[in-house]
Amino acid sequence: MISAQAWSDAQRLWDFQKMGHEVRPCSVAIGLGSHDLGVADATADLYHRGMVPLIVFTGGNSPTTRERMPRGEAEHYRSRAVELGVPAEAILVEPRACNTGENIRFARALLEDQRVVVRSALLVSKPYEERRAYATARKIWPEVEWLSASADATFATYAQTIGDTRLVIDMMVGAQQRLIMYPEQGFTVPQHVPADVRQAYERLVADGFTSRLVAQ
Repeated sequence: MISAQAWSDAQRLWDFQKMGHEVRPCSVAIGLGSHDLGVADATADLYHRGMVPLIVFTGGNSPTTRERMPRGEAEHYRSRAVELGVPAEAILVEPRACNTGENIRFARALLEDQRVVVRSALLVSKPYEERRAYATARKIWPEVEWLSASADATFATYAQTIGDTRLVIDMMVGAQQRLIMYPEQGFTVPQHVPADVRQAYERLVADGFTSRLVAQ
């Protein structure tokens, strides 16, 4: 059971991570690999809405995706986008990245190799990782204007879709931890974390939502 306090705290993290950027046409969409095929769905939707002429899916495998996506996250994303009507020639695949920093670096190298000029990019991630992904991209590729995007879903709907609310909260807590600690390690640009968000995060850690934390 998820307590009312934990649910409220998780909602606060969800609201903070969602950046609320208004999408507009950009040079490219970069879909960040994960266990969630909804990222591919959201990226395909942006293509069909005419927001981008080109998609890069980036991601290899992680312990949470190796069995479900044996061909690699980016390859499974590409297949999903093609099923949704995106032309195969509008998709580039970067199959090696193992973390968000590598997602950005390797996608950049691929686009430069293809001589694609990138001035702006839609960065498509899971909803609760919008802000962390944005902070990472700003650090690694500051010349680009970044807009965050994700599936249009509420926390409750998303947790129901994934089918494991506790896992989703664990992942949100992990994303929040990285957002707090990674600027000091040089991985992301700083993001102001309001006191109420930090307190919600600390309560969730104290309540045991810790399976996605990294050692500090």
